[in-house]
Amino acid sequence: MASLGRRAGSYICSELCGSALNQRRYSSSRVDWKQLRAMILKRIKSRSKEYPIKRMIPVAEEVVRAREIVTEGVSTLLNVVPVHSCKFCPEVHIGATGHEMKTCHGFKRMTKDRPHKWGPGNLNDILVPTQAFHLKEMFQDEIKHDQRFDFARVPAVLELCHQAGADIPDEILYRSEQLSTAVRGNSQQPAPILPDQLRYIGQRTLDAWESLRFGVMKLLLVYPSKVCEHCSEVHVGPSGHKARMCGVFKFEGWKGMHKWKKAGVDDLVPQKIVWHQRPHDPPVLVDGGRDYYGHAPAVIELCMQVGARVPPKYHCMMKTHGLAPPVQ
Repeated sequence: MASLGRRAGSYICSELCGSALNQRRYSSSRVDWKQLRAMILKRIKSRSKEYPIKRMIPVAEEVVRAREIVTEGVSTLLNVVPVHSCKFCPEVHIGATGHEMKTCHGFKRMTKDRPHKWGPGNLNDILVPTQAFHLKEMFQDEIKHDQRFDFARVPAVLELCHQAGADIPDEILYRSEQLSTAVRGNSQQPAPILPDQLRYIGQRTLDAWESLRFGVMKLLLVYPSKVCEHCSEVHVGPSGHKARMCGVFKFEGWKGMHKWKKAGVDDLVPQKIVWHQRPHDPPVLVDGGRDYYGHAPAVIELCMQVGARVPPKYHCMMKTHGLAPPVQ
């Protein structure tokens, strides 16, 4: 152990001090950490010169384009395919009529095994909005609690692409709130679109959705992003912010402080999972067949309803070849 400590001290000195220390072997007890502190802090500040990485800029720009295609395609399909959302929980169902399974848990999860009360769905029911603070620089100082209103909130995916070097117009970066209020509930009357055109829109939207998630996965391998372990708050940057906004009441002893961990693709681009109705299932999904029905991401289910080809990786989740529930 002593030899490992001496080697570690020697390596740090040789890497940080260079010719200033003549590359000599220093034991850990002889390292002047006060002298190295300034060098370490200088290296941390200079790391911003390495970003954005030029090879990742096309990936970020492709993610922005794919997100626009997905948003436009889902907005168009909502005028054709009926979507229902529960008024008391986040459950969503895509189909002519809502299912009759008793899976509603209420607004604050205070009830259990209650039937849903369906209403018309909108864009935010399919594409769950996830926002983050918009930073001027990637390696700026941490956002304090009293500074939380000094920074704008933008979609987390666009913030990731912005830090990756993509040039995003302001009308796209700041239009999230306008978009969610402008898109109303879907109409039950089919839009005057030909079936071939509708199938093309669905397939284009599905391909863009896969490209969006794949691009975000590649960006997260290079650019750091954090998510709270107790709520859905996301922060794009090397360290999480200090705003006390954690809404989990059982952690009140933490005074609203977030507990950050590394974020994944599902944290920035959530997959809203819905029930999938197969051809051999009953017209209305009932509670007795809950173990037999499949699931699918909402975007995949919406595109499949208009004839898009679903990638094989979703077949297991959808239980494509699964058994039908027994007839009561």
